[in-house]
Amino acid sequence: MKKYSLILIVIAALLLSSRGCLKPEVANTGAKGTNIICFGDSITFGYGAGPKEDYPTELARLVKSPVINAGVDGDTTFQALERLEKDVLDKDPKLVIVEFCGNDFLKKVPKDDTVKNLGKIIDRIQEKGAMVALVDISAGIFFHEYRSAFKKLALKKKAIFIPVILNKIITNPAMKSDFFHPNGRGYQVVACRIYQSISAYIE
Repeated sequence: MKKYSLILIVIAALLLSSRGCLKPEVANTGAKGTNIICFGDSITFGYGAGPKEDYPTELARLVKSPVINAGVDGDTTFQALERLEKDVLDKDPKLVIVEFCGNDFLKKVPKDDTVKNLGKIIDRIQEKGAMVALVDISAGIFFHEYRSAFKKLALKKKAIFIPVILNKIITNPAMKSDFFHPNGRGYQVVACRIYQSISAYIE
C-alpha cells in the first residue's frame, strides 16, 4: 500500500512539473493570413542601420518568406493606434510583431496609458484573426519598469511575449549606432531573438 501511494505521489509531482513547462496559450494559432508584419517605432524601422539592415529584413531571411516593415521612427502607442488599420489590418496579417514604448517614455506618456494602448492594439489585431507577438525592449535598467507589465499583458491577451531583445546590445559599442539604437549587426541579433520566439508558431 505504501509503495502504491509513493507511485501516486511521484506521478502527481511529474504532472505538476510538466505543467510549468507548457507554452502559454496563444490566440489565433493557425491564423490564415499571409503576412508577417513588424509594427513598431525606430527599432522596427531600423534607425541607425544601412538599407536592408533593419531587423524585419533579416527576419525575412530567417523565416524564408516576405516580412512587412511597418516601423515608423518616433511613433508613440497613440500614433500607432491611428495607423493600425492602414499599416497592419488592411495587409492580411498572419502574425504581427508589436514593438513600442520607447517614445512613450521619452514623451512622458504614463506607463498605464502605454499598456492600455497596447492592449487595444492587440485586441484589434486578434479580432482580425491574426496572432500577436509583444516585444519587450528593456535591457538591464533601461525600461525595466515596462518588462513585467508587458509580460502580464501578453499572458492576459494570449500573445507571444518576446523579452529583452536589446539585452547585451545597447551595452556593446560594436552592436549599436548610438546610445540606444542597434546597428546592422545588432539588428541581426534582434531578428534572431525574435525568430526563436515565433518560429514554433509559424512553421
